[in-house]
Amino acid sequence: MIAPTIPELVARAAAYPFLGEHLALGTGAWHDQAVAKRRGVELLSAYEPIYDITVHSGVQSLTADLSSASRFGDELGFQAVTLREQDGHAVPFDPFVDSLDDPELVALDRMVRSLHTINFLGSQQHGLLFLRVHERLLKSVKYDHGRHFSNVLVSFGLNPGRIVIELPAAAVAHRTFVGYLTKSYQRYGFKVAGNLPNAGQILSVSDMARLDFVKMDATAALRDSVVKPLVSYAARLRIPLIFNRVVDAAQFEQLQQYDVRFVQGPVFAAQDKVI
Repeated sequence: MIAPTIPELVARAAAYPFLGEHLALGTGAWHDQAVAKRRGVELLSAYEPIYDITVHSGVQSLTADLSSASRFGDELGFQAVTLREQDGHAVPFDPFVDSLDDPELVALDRMVRSLHTINFLGSQQHGLLFLRVHERLLKSVKYDHGRHFSNVLVSFGLNPGRIVIELPAAAVAHRTFVGYLTKSYQRYGFKVAGNLPNAGQILSVSDMARLDFVKMDATAALRDSVVKPLVSYAARLRIPLIFNRVVDAAQFEQLQQYDVRFVQGPVFAAQDKVI
């Protein structure tokens, strides 16, 4: 089966009032991607790679040639990042900086995730797509988390199994809540990743939630000297552990010493994909 293209997906989005009102094909430099327009701001998609650095044996250094970072591993997937158009350039942007009531925030969160999914899967990208979900959406939607987004994707002809819903640290800190959220999203076909609020939180991951991935801030883990125990415990749980926000080559090389497998962060900015 041939996967739908970006123009086809934008056309299908018109069946949903909020998406149809705000999503469109871009123009000019963005003519080959979907854009979202809200309150005079044009939102765009970018993707930060998540690397499996065990693919190539031996310790490698980023210092010599950062521009060839892709040779240090294969891509497990990509983290969606929201940009905005500003004077002909794409710059990072948080669409939730405004004070929004709950219904508008829920609609905006769903729109942004739909935008990134259309641009990613519609351009036939490989790997998994990690999508952050806003903490207030998790609290505003009372039950059946993931049902609406799954129904939208299926109607588009897209597979929810390619999507990893990424839960914020505040949600992961509550064992019962994260357990419910994980089971709900997985029931509707998604994979689920949880951001650890601290290293100790990994001890309760298997109690209430069988997450598909866990994420830990690399700077915090290195500062607190918890990389080795985190890697060891995640291996026992058989849950992939991703160290994110790796900021420089020194951090990358420290992580390699502890047999870390998955990494992402600004150090790989040269490899970020803007569609």
